[in-house]
Order: sequence, then structure tokens, then C-alpha cells
Amino acid sequence: MRARWKLAAGALAGLVLLGGAFAIGFPRYYAWRAEDPEFFADEIAAFAEEDQASPPPDGVVVFTGSSSIRLWSTLAEDMAPIPVLNRGFGGSQLEHIIHFYDQTIVKYLPRAVVLYAGGNDLDAVTGKSAEDVARDFGTLVATVHAYAPGARIYYLSIKPSPAQWERWPEMKRANELIAAQCKADPRLTFVDVATPLLGEDGKPREDVFRFDGRHLNELGYIEWKRVLRPLLCRDLGDC
Repeated sequence: MRARWKLAAGALAGLVLLGGAFAIGFPRYYAWRAEDPEFFADEIAAFAEEDQASPPPDGVVVFTGSSSIRLWSTLAEDMAPIPVLNRGFGGSQLEHIIHFYDQTIVKYLPRAVVLYAGGNDLDAVTGKSAEDVARDFGTLVATVHAYAPGARIYYLSIKPSPAQWERWPEMKRANELIAAQCKADPRLTFVDVATPLLGEDGKPREDVFRFDGRHLNELGYIEWKRVLRPLLCRDLGDC
């Protein structure tokens, strides 16, 4: 009996170590693979297929960015009656969105763009700083406005999450740099979707995140909707 217990305990310890190694190793592997933007080519190709099967309406609001946008499954109903298009992909960083700007943003000639990106840029494995994020945001803004000069761009602030809490000071600094850019251009709006995700203790609320401690659950998206939709209604006049 004791031998069986030792065997089971050893197996469990092995699984814990394996899980820990995966949790550490996978983000590094993903960041390494994502250095090549073509890592996301299949997702971008899928957007083109969707467009062919169901062409987006004129005057659409494009939501783009990383998986926090991609996983927003209730986006259309949350923003109704504003016509929206979800073009979030993978664990993308701002440089990836810049690379695919023509296929995910400007081809639709949007009247507005809602962007969530920057959290993956500042993951511990990338080596990027808040200044890198702010610079890439400025590049993306200039690129979009070269094709759609009147388009409003809403930047959803980088969110604090349990899984990346140690990176929050740098993320917060990136938010501040981007907020300053937005303040200087009336076509840009900085949307604070971070504060509603913090508890009274100043730390991320556990009830708004999925089991991975990184992505929002249904309640988390309700918080985002509560902050963002009134701004779009005010500025676009569709509500």
C-alpha cells in the first residue's frame, strides 16, 4: 500500500512539474514563433474567406487586436445596433497588426477602429518596453489614417491580469504613454477598461477572468461593454 502511495505521489509530482514546464515553456515557444508574422497567416486567410461568404456592411466598426478581441463571442450583440466586425487574431502584438493592417483594418474602410493590443508585447518573454508599445501604436495610427483619415481609433487599455500581474507596472506605463498620444489627437480615444477589472485591494478581480488568469470571462466582457458601448454610441450616433 505504501509503495503504491509513493508511486502515485511520484506520478503526481511528475505531472505538476510537467505542467509547470509547459506553463513556462509554451509562452516562450509562442513568442519565438510569433516573431514571424506569417505564423498568423491561417487566421488572416480565414478572414478573407468570411468576407467572401458574407461581405461586411459599409460603415462597419472594426475590432482588432489580440485574443481578448478574438474571444469576445458576444461582441455583435454587446455593441448592437452598431455594426461591428471582429478581426482579432491569435496572441498578436502591435507589430503583427501593423503587418496585416491592409487585411484586417483598412480594406473595410472603417469609420472607427477599436484596438486591444499591447499585453502580449509586454509579456516577460518579448523583451519589449512600454516605449516600444507606444511607438508601435503611433505607427499603426499613422498607417490607418493614411488610408482612412477620418476614422476614429479607440484604444482599449492593457488590462491587469493575475497571470501577468508582475508585468503590470510596465503595462500601466504603456497605458499612460498611449493615453497621452490619444489626448493630443481628437480622432483617438483612450478607453480605460483596466480599472473596472481591479478590486478594492488594487489587484485583479478573480471573478472576471477565465481559469488561465489571462483572458476575460463573460463577466469581464460585460465590464468592457459597460465602459465602451456608451462611448461608441456618443461618437457614432447609432444608438
